[in-house]
Amino acid sequence: MNQQQVIIKNIVCFMQNELSSDDAFNEHALQLFSYQYQNNLPYRTFCFQKRKTPRVVKSWRDIPAVPINAFKEVSLSSTKTEEAEAVFMTSGTTKGIRGKHYHPTLDVFDQSMIFNFKKRFMKETEKIRMGILFPTEIEMPNSSLAHYLALGLREFGTEDSHYLITESGVNMGRLLKELDHAEKTGKPYALLGASFSFVHMFDELKRMGKTFILPKGSKILDTGGYKNQSKELSLDEFYELLSTFLGVDRSECINMYGMTELSTQFYDHGNLSVPSVKSGPHWIRTRVINPLTGEEVPKGERGVLVHCDLANFNSITTILTEDLGVEVDDGFLLLGRVQGTEVKGCSLAVDEFLKAAKGGSN
Repeated sequence: MNQQQVIIKNIVCFMQNELSSDDAFNEHALQLFSYQYQNNLPYRTFCFQKRKTPRVVKSWRDIPAVPINAFKEVSLSSTKTEEAEAVFMTSGTTKGIRGKHYHPTLDVFDQSMIFNFKKRFMKETEKIRMGILFPTEIEMPNSSLAHYLALGLREFGTEDSHYLITESGVNMGRLLKELDHAEKTGKPYALLGASFSFVHMFDELKRMGKTFILPKGSKILDTGGYKNQSKELSLDEFYELLSTFLGVDRSECINMYGMTELSTQFYDHGNLSVPSVKSGPHWIRTRVINPLTGEEVPKGERGVLVHCDLANFNSITTILTEDLGVEVDDGFLLLGRVQGTEVKGCSLAVDEFLKAAKGGSN
């Protein structure tokens, strides 16, 4: 068994043990830091220049965080990128540069998704008829969300589950049949997809004058934002419209917070009130920092989120996001994108990383 295989085996075992301690998390995080320091050249150069080596880093909180935009500039992988089983890419930017996250195997990503999804979204339900408001993996092979939803459908969807997106948008004819079927049969139904797809659905249902009351046990999962789409809604308006048009209680409208650069997702416990508390499983930890100093802010104060994800065994465990948040009991509140001084701090962090990493790999 080679080093990578040992790493994967250890991480999957850790995921399966829900009674894992803080010390065990720390131990695994440090093992991964040592592995990534050894095998990921741009990261090693960055850490070395910060004088953060495996010899001196004793806590997962001290593992150097890589700014999320670095994924657009350098290849962050502990193995040869050309041998990756999957390459997930971020959506395009104004410059057209897309971040790339290399997965030599999807075993860990898949286990992370399945364990977490079952507990946080499916709960006591084994299988449910699903409608997916997002393209397929074949249509979007570099989308982590397309893979995530395909995995959810394969593992937890009934055989009569369907995709509800076509080249021209939401397949309203099929969607109406699905909603009508659920309402008439009384069998629970789940709609999952990108938040902006639901916004388009609202527009069409309103135009048609249609509303539904889905059976008890029905649930909704949305993810991502919906800015720059047909219109912009507040979080409260969004979940109120979900409840109004589909008759699903807001407590069963779950939001998933994830990103291409991570291998683990965060969930809330419904959206009766917003913003809702997000939390992850025991193999991911979150800090809230001041990006100008890199220091953690006191609980209850606003800062930028840093995630340490043990499922990111190949790239980087610890990522400095561009998301604002506040630590609260049982998780964090997601407050949107960085702005003002936070933007400055994140930009400085990116500059620092690229100066070190590119300077060392030339």
